[in-house]
Amino acid sequence: MPTARIFQRPKNAMQSGTARTDAWQLEYEPAEAKQPDPLTGWAGSGDTRDQLRLRFPTCEAAIAYAEREGLAYTVIPSPTKTLKLQAYADNFR
Repeated sequence: MPTARIFQRPKNAMQSGTARTDAWQLEYEPAEAKQPDPLTGWAGSGDTRDQLRLRFPTCEAAIAYAEREGLAYTVIPSPTKTLKLQAYADNFR
């Protein structure tokens, strides 16, 4: 039985934008380890589920999909978002 992770994507630390961070994602756990290709040396495996990422508007929708498809799943709660409020003048104190 395949297992899946359900989580929210975190905000990119290098950018201030929050695009696509409100959607929930379902990713499959890798079924086999990646092996280096003898010709090119690139890492790869025969597991094609590694390429699949599904987006859902809510966590409940992702859970409903996993249960309907018979997937074992783990919900990873999103971290609490804290704002660090500071003024520009604080840089000079």
